Amino acid sequence: MTTMTISGEGTVTGPSFDDFVAARSAPLLRTAYLLTRDHALAEDLLQTALTKAYLAWRRIEGDPEPYVRKILVNTYSSWWRRKWNGERPTDELPERPYADDRVGESGDLWDAIGRLPRRQRAVVVLRYFEDLTEAQTADLLGITVGTVKSQTSKAFASLRIDPSLTEGEL
Repeated sequence: MTTMTISGEGTVTGPSFDDFVAARSAPLLRTAYLLTRDHALAEDLLQTALTKAYLAWRRIEGDPEPYVRKILVNTYSSWWRRKWNGERPTDELPERPYADDRVGESGDLWDAIGRLPRRQRAVVVLRYFEDLTEAQTADLLGITVGTVKSQTSKAFASLRIDPSLTEGEL
């Protein structure tokens, strides 16, 4: 931790913005990717969140990661509420990206999670990939703990019947 002095108001301990970005960018980028399922969008989401955090850096007290993570999730939420989602018509389809073999042989779990509604996906990512509690997840998403529980239940019900995850289980 470094020590920062804020214009005669005293001393505040905490990491500098540069130190924070160097130390926590990779985990935050992972969260952004799990939310967006697209590397370029994840990088854009993280850059937007870090820009917002930089502008508020002097006001952040204590550990800045929960604050930055909340900015990340709120920015993602505002993106999914937009009517236009960035798709553009084209004559040629792009090549399929390389399948991520870290989950299953063909990335079936990633595909199944990607088919969940955005709120359910956000709850699953924060609870089970980021290992946050129900209360922390509810706080980040601005919803109640009961909504976190119901969205988790609905997400798991959808995942249980997802064809890509149930094939070959007979």
